[in-house]
Amino acid sequence: MTTRRASPFSPRVALGLVIFAVLAFVALLWMIGSGMDQGEPRASGSHAQGKGLNGYAALYSYLEKRGFAVSTARTQGAMQRPGVLVLTPLHSADPEELQAAVDAHRGLGPTVLILPKWLAAPLRPGQNKQIKDGFVELVHPLAPEWKGFYDDVALKGGALETGPRPGGWDAQGLSGRMPEPRFVFSGDGEYVIPLVMGSGTEQILAGYISDGGLYPRLREITVGYDEADLEDEPTGDYPVIMVFDADLFNNYGMARPESAVLAEKLINAARNGGEKAVIFDMTLAGHGSSQSLLTLAFTPPFLAATLCLILAGAVVLWRTYRRFGPPVLDGPAIAYGKRALVASAAGLVQRARRLHLLGPPYADAARERLVRALALPARLGPDQAEAAIDRALAARTPDSPPFSETAATLRAARKPADLLRAARQLHAIERTLTR
Repeated sequence: MTTRRASPFSPRVALGLVIFAVLAFVALLWMIGSGMDQGEPRASGSHAQGKGLNGYAALYSYLEKRGFAVSTARTQGAMQRPGVLVLTPLHSADPEELQAAVDAHRGLGPTVLILPKWLAAPLRPGQNKQIKDGFVELVHPLAPEWKGFYDDVALKGGALETGPRPGGWDAQGLSGRMPEPRFVFSGDGEYVIPLVMGSGTEQILAGYISDGGLYPRLREITVGYDEADLEDEPTGDYPVIMVFDADLFNNYGMARPESAVLAEKLINAARNGGEKAVIFDMTLAGHGSSQSLLTLAFTPPFLAATLCLILAGAVVLWRTYRRFGPPVLDGPAIAYGKRALVASAAGLVQRARRLHLLGPPYADAARERLVRALALPARLGPDQAEAAIDRALAARTPDSPPFSETAATLRAARKPADLLRAARQLHAIERTLTR
């Protein structure tokens, strides 16, 4: 017999728990999707959020105030947006990844590659209150070695202390001074078109790669160069601008107003009237992040699993509130009493498919019961006892089959129907002899 037990929770309490769990799960999804599970980049790095001399926070802030839609990209997918892509890779950047990033953006917008220059050590505030978070000490310049990435462009280092304005640089309609003229990086190559040069020198501080593309705004601001002799086939891609000396646009150089004006001029010429958006890459600067778990959950092939999970949750919730009353308590797994014990044993034998093993014990038990009922001598063997039972049975019912034959049939039976038929015959013989 089953009974019903009252639920320990009222419907209101259960509904409140469900609503709280749903709200908590939605908040978790929002935090994951908004990137709150990702750490912030170091303020001392050479990236768009770096506040030290080697960082580019000043360039980022200046362009933003000048009306550009400035953003950062911490995944490969975030880089694939229209606009000017600014790459500020580390010295240890993988050249294959760098080449892939440049190639992937050629059809979306211009690419400005600022080569790394300084090895820097972060300064700790300590007792000096003038040292703020992100401040660094420039240790020494170091040229990157990226084999396989624009190998036809050579990077040179040296002083910029010659010419009519030692330490100065010249661009179309602009001029300025390098913050550290004692060591300046410059580039050289057959297809490097100069945009910024050392004052009165042949040192190219920034230039774009002439690959046959039509870049009219960039061609207008070249410095002392005619690219009419270049006969490359037009590519239809956007330009790649290389800034060989990072001091032109890092925080060290952006302390001078002319560097800020130069940066805006180069970016406007590169976009050639296109999207007024600037994307600063963070992946090659060592601050990439994996794809958001929330975005990944709704992206094939994981979308199917997400939909199945949502459907399963809806079904579970529906079944929870469709129950009629409290749950029914089941009886004990094993019932009490002889009848239940016999039924359980019979079920076990049947499940194990060992019914054919029941014939011999049943026949032996029937013989022993008849030996006692007929008061036969206990010293008789099995065959002698069955022969005595056969004589007693023949005396009472001559037409009945002998006990020994029926017992032999039961012992030899293998099918359930044969076992049951022989057992019934033995039972009939017992009733005949014991009445």
